[in-house]
Amino acid sequence: MRIMTTYIYQQPGWPRFRWNSDAIIQPLASARHMQGILTGKMEALGFRLKNEAILETLTTEVMKTSEIEGQILNLDQVRSSIARKLGIDIPGLVPSDRSVDGIVEVMLDATQNYEKPLTRERLFGWHSALFPYGWSGMYRIVTGKWRDDSTGPMQVVSGALGKEKVHYQAPPAGLVDKEMRAFITWFNRSTAVDMLLKSALAHLWFITIHPFEDGNGRIARALSEMLLARSDNSQMRFYSMSSQIKADRKKYYDILENTQRGTLDITRWLVWYFNCLGSALKSSEIILSKVLIKHRFLSKISSEVLNQRQILMINKLLDEFEGNLTTSKWARIARCSQDTALRDVQDLMNKKILRQNPAGGRSTSYVINFLELAE
Repeated sequence: MRIMTTYIYQQPGWPRFRWNSDAIIQPLASARHMQGILTGKMEALGFRLKNEAILETLTTEVMKTSEIEGQILNLDQVRSSIARKLGIDIPGLVPSDRSVDGIVEVMLDATQNYEKPLTRERLFGWHSALFPYGWSGMYRIVTGKWRDDSTGPMQVVSGALGKEKVHYQAPPAGLVDKEMRAFITWFNRSTAVDMLLKSALAHLWFITIHPFEDGNGRIARALSEMLLARSDNSQMRFYSMSSQIKADRKKYYDILENTQRGTLDITRWLVWYFNCLGSALKSSEIILSKVLIKHRFLSKISSEVLNQRQILMINKLLDEFEGNLTTSKWARIARCSQDTALRDVQDLMNKKILRQNPAGGRSTSYVINFLELAE
């Protein structure tokens, strides 16, 4: 009896993908054009501003690739971990957890060592770094090796217990080593394929094989970043693909599911990927603007005498401070008394660096005084 083909890897000819070149040329060319414009803008920045933009971009990438999988990391820990590993001097460095250091190490290895060949051992190292304690949530997992399907077939499932919906079932574990050998050989081979196109192919191909027990999405996105760095021919990252995927998360999973249940014609996936990349490149303007605003602000107040607590809190306010700044929060974050926090705040208000938040509320709060300092 003939078994009905269900998934793309069961199609005759797998993994010889095909696509409609006419359909992908416009979004691919558009992404290439924006990539060139962004590179030109960033090259005009000084060394310090470039480092700040890189730190901001990589922090966003690490945060968002984790959030796509439902893992919320501590922003200060991520920023501190990246800064330490890149040798970037920033105020207020905090200790970082091994799990934070792990995903940071994966992303930095992919983007800073983008020219090095991909190997099975390198992928095993990435996987072990993602799960330094050997646990994924409440479940112990095997790290640093291909999955063995000892608990059943690898499936992407949603829904309540007893009402699960299977979105995708990966190739059996017995095929993974063969599939990954083919993937790694292709990944390392020099071809005439546009590097942006190769990044889209690699993302889909790897996540379809699903070679690990967990962490496949994060590693697929790291591989995309690695090929995007090759495309830029630069270690400097100024746009975050994961940030845009997170903003379009439902469509990301929908297009993956539809493509993995379809034929070897992956035109729709490629169009979506290039449009997503284009949006990520556009969003880089936000990162650049944020870096420039922070730089101008700090330059404006550089003549003021500030203590270390004030420098720490100003930098936090210029990054991503959650909620309103109150003297209670100041005391907790700066590890000082409430009276000291109040004196710090009043001093900054006298220097017109902070102003009281006009929104009011149950507690008096404060914000950066951009308007006064812009004069």
